[in-house]
Amino acid sequence: MWLCEQKVKPIVTYHKIKNVYRLSCVNAAASEAGLSEGDVLSDARARVPDVQCEEDIPEANAALLSALADWCDRYTPLVATAGSDTLLLDISGCAHLFDGEREMLENSLGRLRIQGFTVSGAIADTVGVAWAIARSSGGVIAPGGQRNALETLSIELLRVEESVVASLARVGFTVIGDLLDKPRAPLASRFGSDLVRRLDQALGVEGEPISPRLFIPALVVERRFFEPIGLEDDVVAVIQSLSENLEKALEKREEGGRAFELALFRVDGVVNRLSVGTSGPTRAPALILRLFKEKLKTGGDELDAGFGYDLIRLSVLESQSCSAAQLNFEGRSNHDGDLAELIDRLGARLGLTQVSRFLPCNEHLPEMQSALALAATVRENALYWVRAENEQESEVPVEHPLRMLLHGEPVEAVAMVPEGSPLRFRWRKAFYEISQSEGPQRIAPPWWRSEAEIRDYYRVEDRVGRRFWLYREGLYGEQNEAPRWYLQGLYA
Repeated sequence: MWLCEQKVKPIVTYHKIKNVYRLSCVNAAASEAGLSEGDVLSDARARVPDVQCEEDIPEANAALLSALADWCDRYTPLVATAGSDTLLLDISGCAHLFDGEREMLENSLGRLRIQGFTVSGAIADTVGVAWAIARSSGGVIAPGGQRNALETLSIELLRVEESVVASLARVGFTVIGDLLDKPRAPLASRFGSDLVRRLDQALGVEGEPISPRLFIPALVVERRFFEPIGLEDDVVAVIQSLSENLEKALEKREEGGRAFELALFRVDGVVNRLSVGTSGPTRAPALILRLFKEKLKTGGDELDAGFGYDLIRLSVLESQSCSAAQLNFEGRSNHDGDLAELIDRLGARLGLTQVSRFLPCNEHLPEMQSALALAATVRENALYWVRAENEQESEVPVEHPLRMLLHGEPVEAVAMVPEGSPLRFRWRKAFYEISQSEGPQRIAPPWWRSEAEIRDYYRVEDRVGRRFWLYREGLYGEQNEAPRWYLQGLYA
Protein backbone atom coordinates (compact mmCIF):
# COMPACT_ATOMS: atom_id res chain seq x y z
CA MET A 1 0.00 0.00 0.00
CA TRP A 2 1.31 3.42 -1.01
CA LEU A 3 0.60 6.51 0.99
CA CYS A 4 0.84 9.95 -0.59
CA GLU A 5 0.32 13.36 0.97
CA GLN A 6 -2.41 15.44 -0.63
CA LYS A 7 -1.00 18.62 -2.08
CA VAL A 8 -2.67 21.88 -1.05
CA LYS A 9 -3.91 23.83 -4.04
CA PRO A 10 -2.93 27.52 -4.40
CA ILE A 11 -5.91 29.72 -3.46
CA VAL A 12 -6.16 33.48 -3.75
CA THR A 13 -8.84 36.13 -3.33
CA TYR A 14 -9.04 39.29 -5.40
CA HIS A 15 -10.82 42.63 -5.38
CA LYS A 16 -11.07 45.62 -7.69
CA ILE A 17 -8.71 48.58 -7.14
CA LYS A 18 -8.90 51.46 -9.63
CA ASN A 19 -10.53 49.29 -12.32
CA VAL A 20 -7.84 46.59 -11.91
CA TYR A 21 -8.38 43.26 -10.18
CA ARG A 22 -5.59 42.63 -7.68
CA LEU A 23 -4.94 39.87 -5.17
CA SER A 24 -6.13 40.67 -1.66
CA CYS A 25 -5.11 37.45 0.10
CA VAL A 26 -3.05 34.34 -0.73
CA ASN A 27 -2.64 31.04 1.08
CA ALA A 28 0.68 29.34 1.85
CA ALA A 29 0.69 27.29 -1.34
CA ALA A 30 0.10 30.37 -3.49
CA SER A 31 2.83 32.25 -1.64
CA GLU A 32 5.28 29.42 -2.29
CA ALA A 33 4.34 29.60 -5.98
CA GLY A 34 5.48 33.22 -6.07
CA LEU A 35 2.19 35.06 -5.66
CA SER A 36 1.70 37.89 -3.18
CA GLU A 37 -0.90 40.47 -2.20
CA GLY A 38 -1.25 43.31 -4.68
CA ASP A 39 -0.38 41.27 -7.78
CA VAL A 40 -2.59 41.74 -10.82
CA LEU A 41 -5.07 38.88 -11.17
CA SER A 42 -4.34 38.25 -14.86
CA ASP A 43 -0.60 38.05 -14.17
CA ALA A 44 -1.19 35.63 -11.30
CA ARG A 45 -3.25 33.32 -13.51
CA ALA A 46 -0.59 33.40 -16.19
CA ARG A 47 2.21 32.56 -13.75
CA VAL A 48 0.26 29.89 -11.83
CA PRO A 49 -2.34 28.32 -14.15
CA ASP A 50 -3.82 26.00 -11.52
CA VAL A 51 -4.48 28.77 -8.98
CA GLN A 52 -8.02 28.90 -7.56
CA CYS A 53 -9.37 32.45 -7.58
CA GLU A 54 -12.28 33.67 -5.45
CA GLU A 55 -13.72 37.16 -5.34
CA ASP A 56 -13.25 38.97 -2.05
CA ILE A 57 -16.65 39.83 -0.51
CA PRO A 58 -16.29 42.36 2.35
CA GLU A 59 -19.79 41.65 3.71
CA ALA A 60 -19.06 37.92 3.98
CA ASN A 61 -15.71 38.63 5.65
CA ALA A 62 -17.40 40.89 8.19
CA ALA A 63 -20.04 38.25 8.92
CA LEU A 64 -17.35 35.60 9.41
CA LEU A 65 -15.36 37.87 11.72
CA SER A 66 -18.52 38.57 13.72
CA ALA A 67 -19.17 34.82 14.05
CA LEU A 68 -15.61 34.29 15.26
CA ALA A 69 -16.07 37.08 17.80
CA ASP A 70 -19.18 35.28 19.11
CA TRP A 71 -17.13 32.12 19.42
CA CYS A 72 -14.44 33.98 21.40
CA ASP A 73 -17.04 34.87 24.03
CA ARG A 74 -16.20 31.51 25.59
CA TYR A 75 -12.95 33.08 26.84
CA THR A 76 -14.14 36.55 27.89
CA PRO A 77 -17.25 38.71 27.40
CA LEU A 78 -15.04 41.65 26.36
CA VAL A 79 -14.49 40.98 22.65
CA ALA A 80 -14.02 43.71 20.05
CA THR A 81 -13.28 43.74 16.34
CA ALA A 82 -10.48 45.81 14.80
CA GLY A 83 -10.25 46.14 11.05
CA SER A 84 -11.26 43.28 8.79
CA ASP A 85 -9.08 40.51 10.24
CA THR A 86 -8.41 41.21 13.93
CA LEU A 87 -10.13 40.38 17.21
CA LEU A 88 -9.22 42.07 20.49
CA LEU A 89 -9.96 40.25 23.76
CA ASP A 90 -9.64 41.72 27.24
CA ILE A 91 -8.80 38.63 29.31
CA SER A 92 -8.20 40.39 32.62
CA GLY A 93 -9.23 37.97 35.36
CA CYS A 94 -10.08 35.17 32.90
CA ALA A 95 -6.72 33.46 32.26
CA HIS A 96 -6.82 31.41 35.47
CA LEU A 97 -9.87 29.57 34.16
CA PHE A 98 -7.62 28.03 31.49
CA ASP A 99 -4.55 27.37 33.69
CA GLY A 100 -2.70 30.49 32.62
CA GLU A 101 -2.25 32.89 29.74
CA ARG A 102 -0.06 30.64 27.60
CA GLU A 103 -2.45 27.70 27.90
CA MET A 104 -5.36 30.00 27.10
CA LEU A 105 -3.63 31.27 23.95
CA GLU A 106 -2.75 27.75 22.80
CA ASN A 107 -6.30 26.56 23.48
CA SER A 108 -7.91 29.33 21.42
CA LEU A 109 -5.48 29.15 18.49
CA GLY A 110 -5.57 25.35 18.44
CA ARG A 111 -9.35 25.25 18.30
CA LEU A 112 -9.43 27.75 15.44
CA ARG A 113 -6.81 25.84 13.47
CA ILE A 114 -8.86 22.65 13.84
CA GLN A 115 -11.77 24.54 12.26
CA GLY A 116 -9.57 25.35 9.26
CA PHE A 117 -8.45 28.91 10.03
CA THR A 118 -4.90 30.23 9.68
CA VAL A 119 -4.45 32.33 12.81
CA SER A 120 -1.79 33.87 14.99
CA GLY A 121 -2.11 35.57 18.33
CA ALA A 122 -0.34 37.18 21.24
CA ILE A 123 -1.02 38.24 24.82
CA ALA A 124 0.47 41.45 26.19
CA ASP A 125 -0.26 44.31 28.57
CA THR A 126 -1.15 46.72 25.74
CA VAL A 127 -3.11 46.43 22.54
CA GLY A 128 -0.24 47.83 20.48
CA VAL A 129 2.26 45.20 21.61
CA ALA A 130 -0.24 42.35 21.21
CA TRP A 131 -1.07 43.60 17.69
CA ALA A 132 2.60 43.75 16.68
CA ILE A 133 3.65 40.43 18.24
CA ALA A 134 0.65 38.59 16.75
CA ARG A 135 1.83 39.68 13.30
CA SER A 136 5.44 38.63 13.89
CA SER A 137 6.44 35.75 16.14
CA GLY A 138 3.37 35.44 18.37
CA GLY A 139 3.41 34.34 22.00
CA VAL A 140 2.97 35.77 25.48
CA ILE A 141 4.80 38.92 26.56
CA ALA A 142 5.55 39.12 30.27
CA PRO A 143 4.20 42.15 32.18
CA GLY A 144 6.50 45.13 31.71
CA GLY A 145 8.22 43.60 28.69
CA GLN A 146 6.71 45.86 26.04
CA ARG A 147 9.93 47.77 25.34
CA ASN A 148 12.07 44.69 24.76
CA ALA A 149 9.38 43.10 22.59
CA LEU A 150 9.13 46.13 20.29
CA GLU A 151 12.82 46.96 19.76
CA THR A 152 13.47 44.69 16.76
CA LEU A 153 10.04 44.93 15.11
CA SER A 154 9.33 46.89 11.95
CA ILE A 155 7.75 50.31 12.27
CA GLU A 156 4.90 49.08 10.05
CA LEU A 157 3.61 47.14 13.08
CA LEU A 158 2.91 50.38 14.96
CA ARG A 159 -0.37 50.78 12.99
CA VAL A 160 0.68 54.01 11.30
CA GLU A 161 0.11 55.03 7.68
CA GLU A 162 2.40 53.80 4.90
CA SER A 163 3.45 57.36 4.08
CA VAL A 164 4.77 57.79 7.63
CA VAL A 165 6.69 54.51 7.41
CA ALA A 166 8.24 55.60 4.11
CA SER A 167 9.22 58.99 5.55
CA LEU A 168 10.88 57.35 8.56
CA ALA A 169 12.76 54.94 6.29
CA ARG A 170 14.22 57.83 4.29
CA VAL A 171 15.90 59.18 7.45
CA GLY A 172 17.13 55.76 8.56
CA PHE A 173 14.40 54.69 11.02
CA THR A 174 13.30 51.14 10.11
CA VAL A 175 12.58 49.40 13.43
CA ILE A 176 10.61 50.54 16.45
CA GLY A 177 13.75 50.51 18.61
CA ASP A 178 15.05 53.49 16.65
CA LEU A 179 12.17 55.61 18.00
CA LEU A 180 11.93 54.53 21.64
CA ASP A 181 14.48 57.02 23.04
CA LYS A 182 13.85 59.86 20.61
CA PRO A 183 12.20 63.10 21.86
CA ARG A 184 8.49 63.07 21.21
CA ALA A 185 8.07 66.71 20.18
CA PRO A 186 10.34 66.58 17.08
CA LEU A 187 8.76 63.26 16.01
CA ALA A 188 5.27 64.70 16.27
CA SER A 189 6.28 67.90 14.48
CA ARG A 190 7.85 66.11 11.51
CA PHE A 191 5.91 62.85 11.20
CA GLY A 192 2.58 63.65 12.84
CA SER A 193 1.01 63.15 16.25
CA ASP A 194 -0.43 59.77 15.27
CA LEU A 195 3.06 58.22 15.33
CA VAL A 196 3.71 59.46 18.87
CA ARG A 197 0.27 58.37 20.04
CA ARG A 198 0.69 54.82 18.68
CA LEU A 199 4.16 54.59 20.23
CA ASP A 200 2.92 55.72 23.66
CA GLN A 201 -0.07 53.37 23.46
CA ALA A 202 2.20 50.42 22.73
CA LEU A 203 4.47 51.29 25.67
CA GLY A 204 1.51 51.74 28.02
CA VAL A 205 2.10 55.45 28.59
CA GLU A 206 -1.27 56.27 27.01
CA GLY A 207 -4.34 54.12 27.51
CA GLU A 208 -6.18 52.38 24.67
CA PRO A 209 -9.50 50.90 25.79
CA ILE A 210 -11.42 48.48 23.60
CA SER A 211 -15.14 48.73 22.86
CA PRO A 212 -16.89 45.34 23.31
CA ARG A 213 -19.32 44.30 20.59
CA LEU A 214 -21.99 43.09 23.01
CA PHE A 215 -23.59 44.49 26.13
CA ILE A 216 -21.61 43.50 29.24
CA PRO A 217 -23.90 41.42 31.49
CA ALA A 218 -24.38 42.19 35.15
CA LEU A 219 -23.94 38.55 36.23
CA VAL A 220 -22.70 35.44 34.40
CA VAL A 221 -22.81 31.76 35.31
CA GLU A 222 -21.68 29.00 32.99
CA ARG A 223 -21.09 25.28 32.74
CA ARG A 224 -18.39 23.59 30.64
CA PHE A 225 -18.58 19.97 29.54
CA PHE A 226 -15.83 17.48 28.86
CA GLU A 227 -18.23 15.65 26.54
CA PRO A 228 -20.64 17.80 24.49
CA ILE A 229 -24.37 17.55 25.20
CA GLY A 230 -27.12 17.85 22.61
CA LEU A 231 -30.40 16.60 24.08
CA GLU A 232 -33.01 19.19 25.01
CA ASP A 233 -33.62 17.54 28.38
CA ASP A 234 -29.94 17.92 29.24
CA VAL A 235 -29.99 21.57 28.20
CA VAL A 236 -33.09 22.21 30.35
CA ALA A 237 -31.41 20.53 33.34
CA VAL A 238 -28.37 22.77 32.92
CA ILE A 239 -30.57 25.88 32.69
CA GLN A 240 -32.26 24.94 35.94
CA SER A 241 -28.90 24.43 37.67
CA LEU A 242 -27.54 27.74 36.38
CA SER A 243 -30.75 29.53 37.39
CA GLU A 244 -30.29 28.32 40.95
CA ASN A 245 -26.73 29.65 40.96
CA LEU A 246 -28.01 33.00 39.66
CA GLU A 247 -30.63 33.12 42.39
CA LYS A 248 -27.95 32.96 45.08
CA ALA A 249 -25.85 35.67 43.44
CA LEU A 250 -28.85 37.97 42.91
CA GLU A 251 -30.06 37.43 46.46
CA LYS A 252 -26.71 38.55 47.84
CA ARG A 253 -26.97 41.74 45.80
CA GLU A 254 -30.67 42.20 46.73
CA GLU A 255 -31.49 42.42 43.04
CA GLY A 256 -33.66 40.69 40.50
CA GLY A 257 -33.12 40.13 36.81
CA ARG A 258 -35.20 41.95 34.20
CA ALA A 259 -33.51 40.43 31.11
CA PHE A 260 -31.69 37.12 30.74
CA GLU A 261 -29.62 35.64 27.93
CA LEU A 262 -28.78 32.00 27.31
CA ALA A 263 -25.70 31.36 25.13
CA LEU A 264 -25.21 27.86 23.71
CA PHE A 265 -21.69 27.29 22.36
CA ARG A 266 -21.47 24.47 19.82
CA VAL A 267 -18.25 22.52 19.32
CA ASP A 268 -18.14 23.58 15.65
CA GLY A 269 -17.96 27.28 16.60
CA VAL A 270 -21.62 28.28 16.17
CA VAL A 271 -23.14 30.23 19.06
CA ASN A 272 -26.90 30.28 19.62
CA ARG A 273 -28.29 33.06 21.82
CA LEU A 274 -31.74 33.22 23.41
CA SER A 275 -33.02 36.26 25.30
CA VAL A 276 -36.08 36.62 27.51
CA GLY A 277 -37.40 39.52 29.56
CA THR A 278 -39.66 39.80 32.58
CA SER A 279 -42.27 42.37 33.53
CA GLY A 280 -40.69 42.77 36.96
CA PRO A 281 -37.43 41.94 38.76
CA THR A 282 -37.19 38.23 39.52
CA ARG A 283 -34.68 35.68 40.65
CA ALA A 284 -36.99 32.65 40.80
CA PRO A 285 -35.33 29.68 39.02
CA ALA A 286 -38.72 28.16 38.16
CA LEU A 287 -39.83 31.28 36.27
CA ILE A 288 -36.52 31.66 34.45
CA LEU A 289 -36.61 28.01 33.41
CA ARG A 290 -40.23 28.28 32.25
CA LEU A 291 -39.46 31.31 30.07
CA PHE A 292 -36.50 29.63 28.39
CA LYS A 293 -38.51 26.46 27.81
CA GLU A 294 -41.08 28.58 25.98
CA LYS A 295 -38.24 30.12 23.98
CA LEU A 296 -36.77 26.73 23.12
CA LYS A 297 -40.11 25.65 21.67
CA THR A 298 -40.02 28.48 19.13
CA GLY A 299 -36.34 28.08 18.22
CA GLY A 300 -36.91 25.60 15.38
CA ASP A 301 -33.96 24.72 13.16
CA GLU A 302 -31.96 27.70 14.43
CA LEU A 303 -31.26 25.77 17.64
CA ASP A 304 -29.82 22.71 15.96
CA ALA A 305 -27.29 21.32 18.43
CA GLY A 306 -25.07 19.92 15.67
CA PHE A 307 -22.35 17.85 17.33
CA GLY A 308 -23.35 19.18 20.74
CA TYR A 309 -22.69 22.05 23.13
CA ASP A 310 -19.48 22.17 25.14
CA LEU A 311 -20.36 25.39 27.00
CA ILE A 312 -23.67 26.84 28.22
CA ARG A 313 -23.78 30.31 29.75
CA LEU A 314 -26.64 32.12 31.49
CA SER A 315 -26.31 35.88 31.90
CA VAL A 316 -28.28 38.67 33.53
CA LEU A 317 -28.32 41.49 31.00
CA GLU A 318 -30.27 43.90 33.19
CA SER A 319 -30.95 43.86 36.92
CA GLN A 320 -32.98 45.94 39.33
CA SER A 321 -33.36 46.27 43.05
CA CYS A 322 -35.68 43.56 44.37
CA SER A 323 -36.77 43.56 48.01
CA ALA A 324 -38.68 40.82 49.78
CA ALA A 325 -42.48 40.87 49.40
CA GLN A 326 -45.01 40.38 52.20
CA LEU A 327 -47.07 37.23 51.57
CA ASN A 328 -50.65 36.62 52.63
CA PHE A 329 -51.98 33.47 54.30
CA GLU A 330 -52.28 31.81 50.88
CA GLY A 331 -48.56 32.24 50.27
CA ARG A 332 -49.02 34.92 47.60
CA SER A 333 -48.07 38.57 47.63
CA ASN A 334 -50.79 39.87 45.27
CA HIS A 335 -52.65 38.98 42.09
CA ASP A 336 -50.52 41.23 39.89
CA GLY A 337 -48.02 38.40 39.64
CA ASP A 338 -50.45 36.34 37.57
CA LEU A 339 -50.68 39.05 34.91
CA ALA A 340 -46.92 39.61 34.98
CA GLU A 341 -46.27 35.89 34.52
CA LEU A 342 -48.73 35.77 31.62
CA ILE A 343 -47.00 38.70 29.92
CA ASP A 344 -43.61 37.04 30.45
CA ARG A 345 -44.71 33.72 28.94
CA LEU A 346 -46.43 35.33 25.96
CA GLY A 347 -43.38 37.50 25.35
CA ALA A 348 -41.08 34.49 25.46
CA ARG A 349 -43.25 32.54 23.03
CA LEU A 350 -44.48 35.23 20.60
CA GLY A 351 -41.85 37.94 20.91
CA LEU A 352 -41.61 41.16 22.86
CA THR A 353 -43.30 43.28 20.22
CA GLN A 354 -46.34 41.03 19.88
CA VAL A 355 -47.79 41.49 23.38
CA SER A 356 -49.73 44.74 23.87
CA ARG A 357 -52.17 46.23 26.34
CA PHE A 358 -54.50 49.23 26.49
CA LEU A 359 -53.39 52.25 28.50
CA PRO A 360 -55.76 55.06 29.52
CA CYS A 361 -55.21 58.52 28.09
CA ASN A 362 -56.39 61.87 29.43
CA GLU A 363 -58.54 62.77 26.42
CA HIS A 364 -62.25 63.63 26.16
CA LEU A 365 -62.91 61.88 22.83
CA PRO A 366 -63.84 58.18 23.19
CA GLU A 367 -61.54 57.00 20.39
CA MET A 368 -58.60 58.68 22.11
CA GLN A 369 -59.24 57.65 25.72
CA SER A 370 -57.09 54.54 25.41
CA ALA A 371 -53.95 53.69 23.47
CA LEU A 372 -52.50 50.33 22.50
CA ALA A 373 -48.94 50.06 23.85
CA LEU A 374 -46.43 47.29 24.39
CA ALA A 375 -47.02 45.38 27.58
CA ALA A 376 -43.25 45.41 27.93
CA THR A 377 -41.42 48.53 26.79
CA VAL A 378 -37.86 48.16 25.47
CA ARG A 379 -35.51 50.87 26.68
CA GLU A 380 -31.87 51.59 25.67
CA ASN A 381 -31.74 48.60 23.28
CA ALA A 382 -31.83 46.19 26.24
CA LEU A 383 -34.66 43.90 27.33
CA TYR A 384 -35.55 46.28 30.18
CA TRP A 385 -39.24 46.38 30.94
CA VAL A 386 -40.84 49.39 32.61
CA ARG A 387 -44.38 50.27 33.65
CA ALA A 388 -45.97 53.32 32.09
CA GLU A 389 -46.05 56.29 34.46
CA ASN A 390 -49.68 57.15 33.71
CA GLU A 391 -50.96 53.59 33.93
CA GLN A 392 -53.69 53.37 36.59
CA GLU A 393 -56.52 50.97 37.09
CA SER A 394 -59.87 52.67 36.48
CA GLU A 395 -62.86 51.84 38.68
CA VAL A 396 -65.37 53.54 36.35
CA PRO A 397 -67.55 50.96 34.52
CA VAL A 398 -67.05 50.83 30.78
CA GLU A 399 -70.02 52.37 28.92
CA HIS A 400 -68.50 52.25 25.47
CA PRO A 401 -69.28 49.40 23.08
CA LEU A 402 -66.88 46.51 22.94
CA ARG A 403 -66.15 47.11 19.27
CA MET A 404 -64.93 50.65 18.76
CA LEU A 405 -64.09 52.00 15.33
CA LEU A 406 -60.74 53.68 15.00
CA HIS A 407 -62.45 56.76 13.59
CA GLY A 408 -66.14 57.62 13.39
CA GLU A 409 -67.58 56.64 9.99
CA PRO A 410 -70.02 59.10 8.40
CA VAL A 411 -73.68 57.99 8.16
CA GLU A 412 -76.80 59.56 6.65
CA ALA A 413 -79.29 59.98 9.48
CA VAL A 414 -82.82 61.33 9.85
CA ALA A 415 -83.56 62.83 13.26
CA MET A 416 -86.01 65.13 14.96
CA VAL A 417 -84.77 68.66 15.43
CA PRO A 418 -83.40 70.46 17.29
CA GLU A 419 -81.95 67.73 19.55
CA GLY A 420 -84.04 64.67 18.87
CA SER A 421 -82.76 61.11 18.66
CA PRO A 422 -82.14 59.54 15.21
CA LEU A 423 -85.05 57.73 13.52
CA ARG A 424 -83.19 55.92 10.76
CA PHE A 425 -79.74 55.98 9.21
CA ARG A 426 -77.75 54.51 6.33
CA TRP A 427 -74.31 53.04 6.94
CA ARG A 428 -72.16 51.29 4.33
CA LYS A 429 -75.03 51.35 1.78
CA ALA A 430 -77.45 49.62 4.21
CA PHE A 431 -80.55 51.21 5.84
CA TYR A 432 -81.42 50.68 9.50
CA GLU A 433 -84.77 51.56 11.11
CA ILE A 434 -84.35 52.50 14.76
CA SER A 435 -86.86 51.10 17.21
CA GLN A 436 -85.30 52.21 20.51
CA SER A 437 -82.77 54.87 21.46
CA GLU A 438 -81.12 56.28 24.57
CA GLY A 439 -79.44 59.66 24.85
CA PRO A 440 -78.10 62.11 24.29
CA GLN A 441 -74.84 61.88 26.21
CA ARG A 442 -73.02 65.11 25.52
CA ILE A 443 -69.23 65.19 25.33
CA ALA A 444 -67.79 68.68 25.12
CA PRO A 445 -64.16 69.68 24.74
CA PRO A 446 -62.24 71.50 27.49
CA TRP A 447 -62.63 75.27 27.66
CA TRP A 448 -59.16 75.80 26.15
CA ARG A 449 -60.22 73.89 23.02
CA SER A 450 -62.99 76.12 21.84
CA GLU A 451 -62.45 75.18 18.20
CA ALA A 452 -63.39 71.51 18.82
CA GLU A 453 -66.94 70.32 18.06
CA ILE A 454 -69.53 69.23 20.61
CA ARG A 455 -70.72 65.63 20.33
CA ASP A 456 -74.08 64.14 21.36
CA TYR A 457 -73.95 60.33 21.64
CA TYR A 458 -76.96 57.97 21.27
CA ARG A 459 -77.27 54.28 21.91
CA VAL A 460 -79.75 52.95 19.39
CA GLU A 461 -81.27 49.56 18.48
CA ASP A 462 -82.80 48.67 15.14
CA ARG A 463 -85.84 46.46 14.53
CA VAL A 464 -83.68 43.32 14.17
CA GLY A 465 -81.99 43.88 17.55
CA ARG A 466 -78.66 45.21 16.38
CA ARG A 467 -77.30 47.99 18.59
CA PHE A 468 -75.13 50.89 17.53
CA TRP A 469 -73.41 53.88 19.04
CA LEU A 470 -74.05 57.05 17.01
CA TYR A 471 -73.09 60.63 17.63
CA ARG A 472 -74.05 63.98 16.21
CA GLU A 473 -71.29 66.53 15.76
CA GLY A 474 -72.46 70.12 16.09
CA LEU A 475 -75.80 71.66 17.03
CA TYR A 476 -78.81 72.73 14.97
CA GLY A 477 -79.23 76.46 14.48
CA GLU A 478 -75.63 77.36 15.43
CA GLN A 479 -74.13 76.94 11.99
CA ASN A 480 -75.15 77.29 8.40
CA GLU A 481 -74.92 73.60 7.49
CA ALA A 482 -76.70 70.72 9.20
CA PRO A 483 -74.89 68.71 11.91
CA ARG A 484 -73.05 65.59 10.76
CA TRP A 485 -73.78 62.08 12.04
CA TYR A 486 -71.17 59.35 12.62
CA LEU A 487 -71.11 55.72 13.74
CA GLN A 488 -68.58 55.24 16.55
CA GLY A 489 -69.06 51.62 17.65
CA LEU A 490 -71.16 48.45 17.75
CA TYR A 491 -72.47 46.63 20.78
CA ALA A 492 -72.28 42.88 21.14
